[in-house]
Amino acid sequence: MKFNVNSPILFVMVGILILVVLAQSVFFLVRALRRAKEIGMEKTVIKKTISSSAVFTIAPAIAILVGVITLSKSLGVALPWLRLSIIGSLTYETVAAGTALQELGLGLGTQVANPSDYVTVVFVMTTGIIIGLLLVPLITKKIQGGMMKIEKIDKKWGEIFTNAMFLGMISAFLGYVFCDVTNVFHGDTSGLIPVCVMIFSAIVMACCGILSKTLKQRWITDYALPFSLVCGMLSAIPLTAWLG
Repeated sequence: MKFNVNSPILFVMVGILILVVLAQSVFFLVRALRRAKEIGMEKTVIKKTISSSAVFTIAPAIAILVGVITLSKSLGVALPWLRLSIIGSLTYETVAAGTALQELGLGLGTQVANPSDYVTVVFVMTTGIIIGLLLVPLITKKIQGGMMKIEKIDKKWGEIFTNAMFLGMISAFLGYVFCDVTNVFHGDTSGLIPVCVMIFSAIVMACCGILSKTLKQRWITDYALPFSLVCGMLSAIPLTAWLG
């Protein structure tokens, strides 16, 4: 039987896992509603909390949808849907999948036709993210305790340490953006495409922040990430035609 990245059996397997996650969400929602009633929380407050949470969930969902569409051309719909619906990260999954496909001699837009290549990509995407699951219960409490001690001694240094950790995480992805820039010296300008896309997305993000503060509309900040992602992807089209 010929391998197909959009095989029905893959959708069945993924669908089962998604249903389990949805069942957990419903379970905890019911428990939360019962607890809210037990402590005497007003119904208007409960409804407002549920409705506002549901609305602001749409923003990251749009970003996730963009990631699924991006990866679906190479990996089909089932795998990106699974990875980005349960424990996946948009920034991690795209980089991991892209790197694995590149090492296999395939592009991000080339559909995987070999089952062994597909399994390799799945292994790379899942193994890396599992490390986080293992480390969180083992070292998070110690790290958090150390950070709290630093903040008690000197609040300013505590903030610096937190920001440094965040910038360190961002720097790991910046390496992926700038890795092909030196090809410009060999006459290949395609390495500038991700850099220009990043700059354009950053400008869009900054504009969203300025508009949110100027207009005092918090919803603009909530939708800044998916909006900058979509604008960045759209900017890649003319940039690829120009630099590629």
